[in-house]
Amino acid sequence: MVAGSPSAALDPAGREALETVLRLLADERASVSSVTEPDRAWRVHVDDSLTGLEVTDLAAAERIADIGSGAGFPGLPLAVALPGSRIDLIESVGRKCDFMRRAAGAAGIANVRILDRRSEELAAEEGREAYGAVTARAVGRLSTLAELASPLLRDGAVLVAWKGRRDDDEEAELERAAERLAMRPERILAVGPYAGSRHRHLHVLRKSGPTPADLPRRPGMAKKRPRGS
Repeated sequence: MVAGSPSAALDPAGREALETVLRLLADERASVSSVTEPDRAWRVHVDDSLTGLEVTDLAAAERIADIGSGAGFPGLPLAVALPGSRIDLIESVGRKCDFMRRAAGAAGIANVRILDRRSEELAAEEGREAYGAVTARAVGRLSTLAELASPLLRDGAVLVAWKGRRDDDEEAELERAAERLAMRPERILAVGPYAGSRHRHLHVLRKSGPTPADLPRRPGMAKKRPRGS
């Protein structure tokens, strides 16, 4: 942890919880992350995840869905930083879900739920329009993320997408798809020197109406045939 970094505001218990997660990540035999060395992982995973707190709607959300949670980032650090929020970590790869369950249990992170399923399946059932915020880090193109988030979000709620260097073609694709997805691009934040990517940007999209009747599509279609392409 570096003074002035996003994690500097964590209390000692929060730092200890996330250090536990990173120790387990370093010891993990299954392939759940390409960055596992604890000192580097603190910056690449923890500080990067906590840059999301710059989005006030995310910091204030009582119920958050993290799509494609992987090894638990940004979901686990956000859960530690936001103990009053409930965060569902959505991941379809079983070994990653197993790791997150063990890590959350060992670290005492009680306000998370690990869901071993596709986000489209959740959105067609209990998760439909149930969340005040959706997060996604290193998951897919912006139009794909907007499509996956739309049926999960309440009207007026936000998607925060962690992306790297800005891509004009990807942003134009999102603009073309936005109205059909009821998702309005709102702002793009460059989140400074402590993020996990030198060119890290947070894209903030807001749900702009009722969920379109044709969402969610079948699992995988948002990635295979993104709207706006």
